[in-house]
Amino acid sequence: MLRNTLANREKYQPGLSIDCVIFGFHDNQLKVLLIKTKYSEQWALPGGFVPLNEDIDQAAVSVLHGRTGLNGIFLRQFATFGAVKRSQESFNNKVIKFYDIPSDAGKWYSSRFVTIGYYALVDFLQAVPQTEGKNEIVEWIDHNAVPDLILDHKEILDKALETLRMELNLMPVGYNLLPEKFTIPELQRLYETILGRKLDRRNFLRKITAIGILIKLDEKKSNVAHKAPNLYSFDKERYDAVLKSGLNQGW
Repeated sequence: MLRNTLANREKYQPGLSIDCVIFGFHDNQLKVLLIKTKYSEQWALPGGFVPLNEDIDQAAVSVLHGRTGLNGIFLRQFATFGAVKRSQESFNNKVIKFYDIPSDAGKWYSSRFVTIGYYALVDFLQAVPQTEGKNEIVEWIDHNAVPDLILDHKEILDKALETLRMELNLMPVGYNLLPEKFTIPELQRLYETILGRKLDRRNFLRKITAIGILIKLDEKKSNVAHKAPNLYSFDKERYDAVLKSGLNQGW
């Protein structure tokens, strides 16, 4: 895939790339979608070059759709990474040798690239990790157990998580990460997992209720050992309105 892309490099913006941090929530774990590289034991974030005929945001949407099979993903640009030495010569040489890339294409690939970071929030159960080519591995990995990543991808991941935590104070989170019906404890565990700390149950309920984005359903969660909790869903219209106007409370 990379060899074919470089063969058509005139179709891509020189020196510019995209890297995406795709978050999903499952089994009380905040998962990150990662790719096992073919040319080393390291892993990588999904990403790619920017086509000349696509806006940058659209290029990110293309990457996300290609890796999850989903459309309409919550997507946010969060930072630009342009350190002089973010592109390492030893890494580039390893990739060029593995794919047997011609010297002129290798020179283009080895030039300095500035990458734009995006984070996405997706429904873990709806996303189907997609591979490119043979022998590629794409897996969901707990954000607390991320293996060694290539280049500055750990810095990009850490910045995405830092941004998401900060933006919990500015916007609601959950619509893109939870199933259609959920309980308040499940929503609280999502927030706690992202924040990396426990929240007071009564205080959380008071704050999340005050936002006005929840609809209490006339249903209870089934197959539970103790008293069945009520199920909720998000009021999508209200949720979108709060996303635009923002929150003024902290967690």
